[in-house]
Amino acid sequence: MIAGSLLTAWLVGLLGGVHCVGMCGGIVATLTAGLPREQRQRFSRQLPFQLAYNLGRILSYTIAGALMGALGAVAFEFLPLHLAQRALYLIAAGFMLALGFYLGGWWQGLTRVERLGARLWRRIEPLGRRFLPVRHWRQALAVGLVWGWLPCGLVYSVLIWSAGSGGPLRGALLMLAFGLGTLPNLLGLGLLAGAAARLGEQRWLRQLAGGLVIGFGLYALWQVLVL
Repeated sequence: MIAGSLLTAWLVGLLGGVHCVGMCGGIVATLTAGLPREQRQRFSRQLPFQLAYNLGRILSYTIAGALMGALGAVAFEFLPLHLAQRALYLIAAGFMLALGFYLGGWWQGLTRVERLGARLWRRIEPLGRRFLPVRHWRQALAVGLVWGWLPCGLVYSVLIWSAGSGGPLRGALLMLAFGLGTLPNLLGLGLLAGAAARLGEQRWLRQLAGGLVIGFGLYALWQVLVL
């Protein structure tokens, strides 16, 4: 099941890119605009910075996934194995359904989870300012590490899923797969900001992504209830 979960997490990250464009578009544009002019204008010089931003972001996701996986493992330790497994799969299916409706714009309940994360973000965000303006890839990596804790319903939904993954390693791998799924969209957003932003604003694309994620959730739910 872990291989299927990792593939699903990667696809959720990839399909959720339409949400990432709206959520992180301003951040990416600001970070890109803050680079020296000679680095912004040449693809080969801009690419290391964009990769470092995203590497830091994905590393933070992976750390958070390990923490949530460990918490979930402790919480389910007191249940019989078969009940714990069923509970884990139900959590995964439920949050995939919620995420699909969130991505499609049909239900915004996950924004309440984002508000809870905003308290933590207010404490972490000032740390990122210490590395601005970015002039070296190490600074970009540090900014990316901070960026990874930005309150986001998409990230939080997969984080809660990772709590039901069965342990810290699986939780970390799940968030790593999700982060790698978001990479093409956010890397492209940094390199081709205008075109990516216009694509992410297309309502039909968001609804298509949401519908596909709902399909994953229904399939996972069917596996739990029928198989």
